[in-house]
Amino acid sequence: MGYSKSAQELKDRIEKAIDDHKITRAEMDEILAIATADNHIDPQEQSLLNELREMIDNKTIKVIP
Repeated sequence: MGYSKSAQELKDRIEKAIDDHKITRAEMDEILAIATADNHIDPQEQSLLNELREMIDNKTIKVIP
């Protein structure tokens, strides 16, 4: 099963953060805006957001101002 358009866009933004090993507050806001643009977070999007949160929590990705 493929990703929805918004989930694919979300995936692309999260992969950029993974590649950089860092994410700015602005990028976090953009990611959340993408996820909530259609007023619904589908299971694919939720999974991606959970992965991002886990990587931030375990410091794989550093949040920078």
